[in-house]
Amino acid sequence: MIEIRQATMQDLRALVAIDSVAAQAPERAELIRAWIGADACYVLTVDACAAAYGVLDYHFFGCGFIEMLMVDPARRRQGLARILIEYLKSVCAHPKLFASTNRSNTRMQAVLLQTGFESSGHIDNLDPDDPELVFYCRVTPGDG
Repeated sequence: MIEIRQATMQDLRALVAIDSVAAQAPERAELIRAWIGADACYVLTVDACAAAYGVLDYHFFGCGFIEMLMVDPARRRQGLARILIEYLKSVCAHPKLFASTNRSNTRMQAVLLQTGFESSGHIDNLDPDDPELVFYCRVTPGDG
């Protein structure tokens, strides 16, 4: 059974465990802790086990922004990212929702396009030789 809910500090260890960056970048755990503390982090569970998480905040010019979307590497290619994005769209409190991903992350680009996002430009110089592609989707606040 798949459920999505706001993450709590009790989820921190599980979210760090599924985060493929946290093993190489221990500061990621502190970021996850901050996202949970700001009530911006949502966890997707499968049979009560954390399988993915997403971060929805409003720091991008006041608009909704999916700052992070992470799926447990063992659970990828099962549609969980799409399910989580659709949920984040439904709870977004602003009619404009943005997301971004590196040009090299073609899987995330495909998921964003499949969930109704459209290309909205790029940002150079964040990662060497790998521009950040920005995506946009119009949502109806309060649908969730």
